[in-house]
Amino acid sequence: MRWRFLIVLLLAGGAAAAQENQLQADFRGEHTRVKDSCGTFGFKSLGGCAEELVTDHPLHIALGSIAPQNGFGFGLAFVTHYTPNESWRLSWDFDAVGAPSTSWRAGGYMKIIHTPPQTKLVVHPYTVFNIYAQTISLQKLTFFGLGPTTLETGQTFFGMQQTIVGASVIKPVTEWPAIHRLNVSLLGEVNGRFVDLRGNHRESSPSIEQIYTNASAPGLATQPGFAQLGEGIRMKPALFNDHLQLNYLVNFQQFLAPSSSTYSFRRWTVDLDHAFPLYKNSQSVKPKDTNGPDECSQSANDEKCPSISYSRNREGTIGFRFLMSESIASAGSTVPFYFQPTLGGSDINGNAALSSYADYRFRGPNLLLLRESFEHSVWGPLGFTFMADQGKVAMTRGDTDFQDLKHSFATGITLRAGGFPQVFLLFAWGGNEGHHTIATLNTSLLGGSSRPSLF
Repeated sequence: MRWRFLIVLLLAGGAAAAQENQLQADFRGEHTRVKDSCGTFGFKSLGGCAEELVTDHPLHIALGSIAPQNGFGFGLAFVTHYTPNESWRLSWDFDAVGAPSTSWRAGGYMKIIHTPPQTKLVVHPYTVFNIYAQTISLQKLTFFGLGPTTLETGQTFFGMQQTIVGASVIKPVTEWPAIHRLNVSLLGEVNGRFVDLRGNHRESSPSIEQIYTNASAPGLATQPGFAQLGEGIRMKPALFNDHLQLNYLVNFQQFLAPSSSTYSFRRWTVDLDHAFPLYKNSQSVKPKDTNGPDECSQSANDEKCPSISYSRNREGTIGFRFLMSESIASAGSTVPFYFQPTLGGSDINGNAALSSYADYRFRGPNLLLLRESFEHSVWGPLGFTFMADQGKVAMTRGDTDFQDLKHSFATGITLRAGGFPQVFLLFAWGGNEGHHTIATLNTSLLGGSSRPSLF
């Protein structure tokens, strides 16, 4: 563990030394902005002070929900950039947060952005290389068993620590004009994943090893290191004068356990997201490939975050999402339960699905989810949202169909203020296991890229 973070710190030190003058100027500029914003008292100055402390660079406060049931994390983030020439831009992003539950996360994320001069009037998206190392320790996770027919009485608890070290690339396809309008990108990733499970004897329900075995919870007895590869294609066109925005992803991953091939498997995912903006001049900030998770820059060449005082235009979006994921294991092999996706409440990455059920309620190697959503601005940064989910997990690929789907509804408010992490406050109902209230603070600044998935 220690040597991994030593490498991250050495990289940070090397980056700082290579651009010492620029870094000193950045710190001086931030000091001046914080002094100007936080030097007086009042409601307006309070908002400006909070904006500087949470979103400015190179140093700011880091906030966000670590994972469902593990609380809100607080810490520090350090962000810096270096532009060696007109064709490349480098950025470094380091953060560490901890929660009162003693769960924590620390990581370093580097982006290498290819920014060649544009030879045509059309602006192309950039090729982005990512290098990252992240460790997360979660004290409280739940396991109800595998498959769609598990019972609430099967609830158990466990803890997990996972370290991810890897690299990825996003390569826009600009060579063929015929598909340029489709905004197609090729994706690739190479990751090392190292998981360590532990029991949890501090809750009212039993610890996982008291109820389940390695047969009923594959991977419980031992957790080998994994080499995880991935290839994919993404398409994000805006059609009909921006009244239809698509985000299509087809991805194929290979999880290889060299020391224990019993746990090697493959997984493919199809994620089709459709957004129908109700107004043409929508200003909602979407994740940007060129930003790190602690950055909210508006473009690769503009480090300034959107202002909290910015008055949003009237906005509204109707959405529909189709998500299917299936796993393939050879004869004699199985998918470790900690790498299987979940439905219910929010998953380990913080994504809500079948929200009326308990967090991590249904777990299986195969998953199907349908979502219909509506979001509209109410006043300033406040918005209203409504979601309807239908989904299921399945133990076999043949059962990943539209039969016996569970359903859930959720409504609540959203908060998108400048570059602050987005806030969701939801009340969910439906299904047959009661209701669920969810409060989530995004782990990334608004406009920042996501962190590596934990499964």
